[in-house]
Amino acid sequence: MARILNLETATTNCSVSISNGNDIVCVRENNAANYSHSEQLHVFIKEALEEASLSFLDLDAIAVSKGPGSYTGLRIGVSAAKGLCFSLDLPLISVPTLQSMACQVQALEGDMVIPVLDARRMEVYSAVFDYQFKEIRETRAEIIDGDSFSEFLSASKVHLVGSGAEKCKEVLNHPNIHFDTTIVPSAKEMAQIAFKKFQEGAFEDVAYFEPYYLKDFVLQTKKKN
Repeated sequence: MARILNLETATTNCSVSISNGNDIVCVRENNAANYSHSEQLHVFIKEALEEASLSFLDLDAIAVSKGPGSYTGLRIGVSAAKGLCFSLDLPLISVPTLQSMACQVQALEGDMVIPVLDARRMEVYSAVFDYQFKEIRETRAEIIDGDSFSEFLSASKVHLVGSGAEKCKEVLNHPNIHFDTTIVPSAKEMAQIAFKKFQEGAFEDVAYFEPYYLKDFVLQTKKKN
């Protein structure tokens, strides 16, 4: 088995887990609207290791949610993961944020899962997965309108989940849609994806790895009077 420290900071949920193979050993997380990642992340890592009765030297890899998501949140998580990998000489595993969200859905054969993260205005980050959480449409930043996801809605039941589902409700009305706005990215669902990548040796280059922002960061400043 492989003991992996999983870090999820792509959204408001600051989440840390330790997994052994596919199994979650412990979880520490807090979904706060004020993005407290910089204060909480390293505290959660310390608490998770203590609960699991492990030290950093017992870990086999570090996994981090790679995005898309909050620019600041992703930077905090990836910086922490890379620092640990450098100092401990451990491999780095990246987990697609939207795929780990999809894994929270209890989908039946033939269903589609579309995780959507809120972006600006009527825009979301989205990807499409089948009921086994295999990606069938790549991650995109897209503006939601009445025709969004129509090719999937006409063919099967669609689970539209995540923070972006709320704005989707405003314009999408189809009998095949099931909305769930409560799902947030969590380190709990990273375990199976991270372990599979560990077994395959699918590691990132620690020196050059960057989060998957999908869109350029825009710094918003207040207008001067």
